[in-house]
Amino acid sequence: MTHPAGETNDGSLRVDFDRRLLLQFRGSVVTSDAGLLAYRELHDALGLSAMADDVLADARTGKNGRHALVGMLRQSVFGRLAGYEDVNDAERLRHDPAMRWIVGGKASHGSAASASQMGRFETRWLTADKNLLALADLSGRWIDRVHARRPPKGVILDMDSSVSPTHGEQENSVWNGHYDCTCYHPLFVFNQFGDLERCALRPGNVHSADGWKGVLDPVVARYRGKVARIYFRADAGFANPDIYEYLEAEGIKYAIRLPANRVLQDRIGYLLKRPVGRPPNHVRRYYAKFHYRAASWSKPRRVVAKVEWHPGELYPRVGFIVTNMARRGGNAIAFYNKRGTCEQWIKEGKGAIKWTRLSCRSFAANAVRLQLHALAYNLGNFMRTLATPEPMKDWTLTTLKEKLIKIGTKVVAHARYVAFQMAEVAVSRTLFAGGLQMIGELRPPPVPSTV
Repeated sequence: MTHPAGETNDGSLRVDFDRRLLLQFRGSVVTSDAGLLAYRELHDALGLSAMADDVLADARTGKNGRHALVGMLRQSVFGRLAGYEDVNDAERLRHDPAMRWIVGGKASHGSAASASQMGRFETRWLTADKNLLALADLSGRWIDRVHARRPPKGVILDMDSSVSPTHGEQENSVWNGHYDCTCYHPLFVFNQFGDLERCALRPGNVHSADGWKGVLDPVVARYRGKVARIYFRADAGFANPDIYEYLEAEGIKYAIRLPANRVLQDRIGYLLKRPVGRPPNHVRRYYAKFHYRAASWSKPRRVVAKVEWHPGELYPRVGFIVTNMARRGGNAIAFYNKRGTCEQWIKEGKGAIKWTRLSCRSFAANAVRLQLHALAYNLGNFMRTLATPEPMKDWTLTTLKEKLIKIGTKVVAHARYVAFQMAEVAVSRTLFAGGLQMIGELRPPPVPSTV
């Protein structure tokens, strides 16, 4: 007999517009994030959990009911990858079937860590100096593992800063006049594959290049002697003679935007005169190259200028880069312009991973959150670059989250196994199987038996 409020005796609900519909709430046997299991497979194939387990120090005491530290790290990283950027989300995710199997151990047949446990994990245990340093290094160690499967001949490093607006009393949250908000001002280094090599959280009022060496030097040290060539690109915020000298001493080829000044303008004055005749309907580009020495520089350096005359515009668009590359002017400018992809990766981190969500009170806790976001971003990018079949190659991290991760699934437990009955909507069985096959090929070959 139907309950007057629409409920049946077994707890199901009915709707009046069509009495054939029966609504059942069985959260423990369904999940909306079954696609995370593919990322967990990739995580295991690359051996990323073992690397984290090796470097994180566990200062906890007691044995009753606690989760392994590496399992809690997976819960933090995979939760962010699925769009759950707050610790409070753990109160629901701890019972989610997909998350329980991702965390593993006791969580597989019980529950993952609670919100209070995750809060202590992120704001107390990981904020210890040793663990925070280990987290900052972990992204690079993960990337090294990926490069062992896909060795690059050379590496292009793009450095850029960004803004993380704050909305409370967070420590070191300061007004930034350029961004016109109270914020943090993190620093990032990406490689040409979109992997986040290293990042650091900084107070909101520091200069774009502040602390550049502490972020860049560990990345360069990892690649020193391992690749044939390292390149570096950055915008005008990094036009600093200390950076030039560091890169030159390391043998790194660079292209850095140079702010315009009167001396530079005078050197290309002949290109700034409007061309004679009726202007065409296309952009006219001119390049110039010369050596220039600013007052703060120890020696002259090569500068490449680009002048563009656009239809309908009275004045030309002018840009300068300083470089130690011997490429032709147009090629050097084209190489520099590709650093714009770095800005797109930052936007993806903000949109798909929500790495601007730095809402803890202490600066150290927010620094931990940024590193956890970075790990989630890298795992998502590894999937995109290593294990997506051809129809999914051009998907962004946001699209992968919405179509691959967010797969509704019914979970059926049998005596010997657990079946995830996945909806075949945006990602078909064929595509999912293709991704798993590509992940399987990333596993190291089995060690032959000596017996």
